[in-house]
Amino acid sequence: MPYRIRRSDRARRIRVSVDNDGQVEVVLPRRSPERHAEEAVRQLGPWIERRKRAVARAVSEMEREAGTVPYLGETLRLVPEAGRERVHRRGDELLVPAGDPREALERWYRRQARLEIAPRLDAATARAGTSYSGLTIRGQRTRWASRSSSGGMSFNWRLLLAPPEILDYVVEHEVAHIEVMDHSPRFWRLLASRSPRWREHSAWLKRYGSTLTL
Repeated sequence: MPYRIRRSDRARRIRVSVDNDGQVEVVLPRRSPERHAEEAVRQLGPWIERRKRAVARAVSEMEREAGTVPYLGETLRLVPEAGRERVHRRGDELLVPAGDPREALERWYRRQARLEIAPRLDAATARAGTSYSGLTIRGQRTRWASRSSSGGMSFNWRLLLAPPEILDYVVEHEVAHIEVMDHSPRFWRLLASRSPRWREHSAWLKRYGSTLTL
């Protein structure tokens, strides 16, 4: 089974994933020998095949019209313009650079993520009576959000490709972690009190998260 290897300084264990196009990626800790990747792929062969089928179904179910992108439950149509460098929204249209606009689109989504997430995070922490020290927007491949020991909050810009209730759920999940750092029964009770449909939203992310790409 073909696969590609990616080294990571942050990885503490081997991680295997399947991309939207069915490619298998093995993330190895920096010092782990390459033979460990081959062993992992061989051992996880049945799981990889099931994952490929699940990803293909999710991609099919989330298929969107060519020339459009999702934005918190909306569908925005891309309008290429020669000479344009920055993305600009005009109603339900996005004016984008001609050619391949993905880099410019990602920069736009990152800017919008801060504008969308900051007020949600402020409101959620105010309701909880807690606080955070800063907000960072990232593009992690495997994480939707995280909280640092110093109180900084990090969110993935790709959450803007999901419906708004999914973003709201992830915000509440991270705010609940301010009070309860682990995933103990106490944490899930706290989250349920603030996001009653968290199981549904979590399942949506597990099923369709890999499709949230430009």
